[in-house]
Amino acid sequence: MNESALKSIIKLKVRFHECDPLQIVWHGNYLKYFEEGREDFGKKHNISYLHAIEKGFSTPIVKSVCEHKLPLKYGDEFEVETSFVNSAAAKIIFQYKIFSSGKLICTGETTQVFTDKNSELVLNNPPFFLDWKSKMGLI
Repeated sequence: MNESALKSIIKLKVRFHECDPLQIVWHGNYLKYFEEGREDFGKKHNISYLHAIEKGFSTPIVKSVCEHKLPLKYGDEFEVETSFVNSAAAKIIFQYKIFSSGKLICTGETTQVFTDKNSELVLNNPPFFLDWKSKMGLI
């Protein structure tokens, strides 16, 4: 599998509680949509949070970027496209695109690092992650 194939697309719908009084999605909820995309990616490509936890690691987010293009409104259906960005460093990078009715709504990126059971930063890629990257043809 090549890097460009490492994507997932999940379909969601804006719920009432995600909107502000103007009935548009509150800006902080886009990060939650990115989370939905990461979880979907993990299920589809066999690299979920549970895999990291089972191997004794956590993957906290250390950077998140979100650029809003157009608003989503209550009731809108949309798709979150999540793409893995390969890096030699001990981190996980995802890029996101949110689309609704064929229009680009939002783009973003998150960076996660690895920490051990003591919440200490791990500077080398954990073996389970290297194994996954190898299976995906990334190394």
